[in-house]
Amino acid sequence: MKYQIVHELPGRIRFRVDPAEAFSVREAAVVAALLETQPGIARAQANWRTRGVLVNFAPQSRDAVLMTMTALTKEFYGEIAAEMPAAPERQPGLAQILLGTAARVAFRSLFPLTVRNVMTAWRALPYFRRGLGSLVGRRRLNVSVLDAAAIAASMLQRDFRTASTVMYLLGLGDELEEWTHRRSRQNLSDSLQLKVDSVWLCGDDGVERKIPARLLKKGDRIVVRQGSMIPADGVVVGGEATVNQSTMTGESEPVHRTRDQSVFAGTILEEGELTVRVTALAGGTRVDEIARLIDESESRKALVQTRAERMADSLVPYNFLLAGLIFLFTRSVRRASAALMADYSCAIKLATPLTILTTMSAGVKQGVLIKGGKYLEALSAVDTVVFDKTGTLTVASPQVARVVPLNGSSRYDVLRIAACLEEHFPHSLARAVVRRAQDEGLKHEEEHDKLQYVVAHGIRSTLYGRQALIGSAHFVFDDERVACPAALKRKISAEARGATTLYLALGDKLAGVIYIEDPLRAEAKSVIGELRREGVRRVVMLTGDNDHTARHVASALGVNEYRAELLPAGKIDCIRRMTAAGSRVAMVGDGINDSPSLAAASVGVSLSSATDIAREVADVVLYQGLSKLPVARRLSCRAMAKIRRNYNGIVGVNSAIILLGVAGILSPGVSALLHNLFTLGVSLYSMKPVSGERED
Repeated sequence: MKYQIVHELPGRIRFRVDPAEAFSVREAAVVAALLETQPGIARAQANWRTRGVLVNFAPQSRDAVLMTMTALTKEFYGEIAAEMPAAPERQPGLAQILLGTAARVAFRSLFPLTVRNVMTAWRALPYFRRGLGSLVGRRRLNVSVLDAAAIAASMLQRDFRTASTVMYLLGLGDELEEWTHRRSRQNLSDSLQLKVDSVWLCGDDGVERKIPARLLKKGDRIVVRQGSMIPADGVVVGGEATVNQSTMTGESEPVHRTRDQSVFAGTILEEGELTVRVTALAGGTRVDEIARLIDESESRKALVQTRAERMADSLVPYNFLLAGLIFLFTRSVRRASAALMADYSCAIKLATPLTILTTMSAGVKQGVLIKGGKYLEALSAVDTVVFDKTGTLTVASPQVARVVPLNGSSRYDVLRIAACLEEHFPHSLARAVVRRAQDEGLKHEEEHDKLQYVVAHGIRSTLYGRQALIGSAHFVFDDERVACPAALKRKISAEARGATTLYLALGDKLAGVIYIEDPLRAEAKSVIGELRREGVRRVVMLTGDNDHTARHVASALGVNEYRAELLPAGKIDCIRRMTAAGSRVAMVGDGINDSPSLAAASVGVSLSSATDIAREVADVVLYQGLSKLPVARRLSCRAMAKIRRNYNGIVGVNSAIILLGVAGILSPGVSALLHNLFTLGVSLYSMKPVSGERED
């Protein structure tokens, strides 16, 4: 197998397989299974969509991993996959994980005490290996070492029951983390599927044949008609059409596509017909590029430790020092081991998750879903917020803003005639005109002759014996030669203020102008103002729309920085440059095209109306609209402030208890009681919800 190493840490490598050896869903499962059979490999994952392979292994087995990857050929794993049954692999759900843990505890209680103790000793071995690996391999005293020491101390005192309980709780946490990750990756994979089963292949003889989409090859010519999804990246070789690329580029309006222009897999052909020469298949399309960007960004994000872990790890050396001093002066293993289990980090590790869980619960009640503690931490530290435009700062639903009659026409007639002409066509601008006429109760029966639609330009017909035209300035003035003074053209353009302009002409005169815009969300400007008051120093807007529209929206919202005409790769590049410059970035977006940027940012935020993939990739989801973004920010800041207060309190009070105990003022029993009571008090305080409401 040909591959490249895209990311590596001790004991962990991520590979990217060569496109020529890309594997199917079933083959990916075989590749992962074959890798996991090799000595030294603890776990392997293969992603068919991104052509990625992630391997966790013993540090001394790196060369064996590389040799195994090289030896795996497509012929080998493909033959095995072909013989596999078609039934999908069933993964355990959350209820099964919890019930499984309970069942194991109950089953273990059936064995005699001696057998249970042997089982506990066997189960402790992985914890000892991890602890020794951190201590010896990486020379770090962290929570893994402390866990191993606490389990070992319990076993040395023959307290196997305590050791077993600790291991069950640690194991349950690992299983829940794995379940969350697996579900997230599966949902991501499902969201990225194009769901195109068949395509129309245009043969060399000009005859069209319907074939399964999986049989497409590079260089094939396919015909895509109105209402269909484009199944592969390609170049137009015939026809013309309007294509809705909002999922890929963020453009609020459909774009005109004709010969020699590119089209993307996953976009929708709204009007017209295209013949497309395929340039990229599954594994190499723009959609797959998005998947790879997400995959790579997530691998970097996974290296960030939560604040609770860092706090606990920083205190571990002091726990060992304290235990050593106690043993040195008392020669009591029991008293020394108590310092390992009743320590600073124990209270921190208990209070911090309670604060996080309580805050997450409070967030849900206030319309904010925060997916984990590290995202609370990241959101509280954000100093830069980046917004996508279409669908995030705007409502992504074109509406008629103004109707301006000219040359003696009435506003009533301009809107009525425009709706009469446009009602036959399903594109978004036409729907906006028809919807506005309906809202105003205007009747627009068909009074025109046969319509001639010019793709991406306009409509030509005859009404009351006069030519009727509606469309773009280029269509009405340049193609159809309707006269319009230059001063009037400049005035119309100046008054557009970022809106799309439709021109209606009757006979040889311009009858009126209709301005259509994607309106701003009512709350957008106030949200930006609140964020600045909450300490966000920089607000940036990124969009695939043209510079004129972007400038108007930015000006209306008071946004000083914007970037226009960006593809997904351009957006993620902007995010990475900001991050590299030291900014802590939150990205707010709603489309497939925003997903890589959501994953690359310190924290990604989406709306409940966003695409499935954007909601899946986002770290925070606003279920009650954009107005909840400042609420999410305040929740995170207050939660982290509470965690810091807990940290200071735990260190201060426990230090006082220890000092009083060493001085002989408190007996060991009273010290333990006070420690436990204080831990309980901190936990109850941590469970008190924080508010996301603004405190005036």
